[in-house]
Amino acid sequence: MQVYMKQTQAKNLVLFSMFSAIILLLAFTPIGFLQLGFIKATIIHIPVIIGSILLGPKIGSGLGFMFGVTSLISNTVSPAISSFAFSPFIPVPGLFHGSPWALLICFVPRILVGIVPWFVYQLLHKLTKDKFDFIALAAAGVCGSMTNTLLVMHLIYFLFQDEYAAVQGAAQNAAYGIITAVIVGNGVPEAIAACILTTLICKALFTVFGNARAVHYNEHTT
Repeated sequence: MQVYMKQTQAKNLVLFSMFSAIILLLAFTPIGFLQLGFIKATIIHIPVIIGSILLGPKIGSGLGFMFGVTSLISNTVSPAISSFAFSPFIPVPGLFHGSPWALLICFVPRILVGIVPWFVYQLLHKLTKDKFDFIALAAAGVCGSMTNTLLVMHLIYFLFQDEYAAVQGAAQNAAYGIITAVIVGNGVPEAIAACILTTLICKALFTVFGNARAVHYNEHTT
């Protein structure tokens, strides 16, 4: 049993290191954060989602925290017009300083991206079993992606509604319409990408690393 646990820990360390390297590689190359002028789209949530499913919510939350760190750095070093919502080092429009609330937006949704997919996958895997496991994986990918999009955009709305509308050149009462447009325009494509890639990559990794699902389910429910 002790040998088995050591093998599992070694396997987890390899996967965690691999996903961490992918997050850093994506974050510091142009494909990680796509500059759209008013906001940055991202695909960094995908390795976090996959890591959550394979490694469980504790390690997944660590990958999500790393995602948050890369977002903070990217929005500080190479800001978009809405980067004040992601970095306390970027002044809020109309002020000469940033807001600490930006850290909430930058980190909390990203950490949850490393937690939610695992629970979604485990629940649906019990219902679908191996024959329809792709359904559980696809749903976990979509839920992880939308966790990021919905939480980030709604936190921006509740914490920086007026400032966000102002930088968009819109009236204050138009802020939620802009938020909705971003959710649809950015969030839906990101969710589709997460759905497809999570399913394909997890299927491949399950084959390579064996019965990882059972191992992590037992570890995190005992």
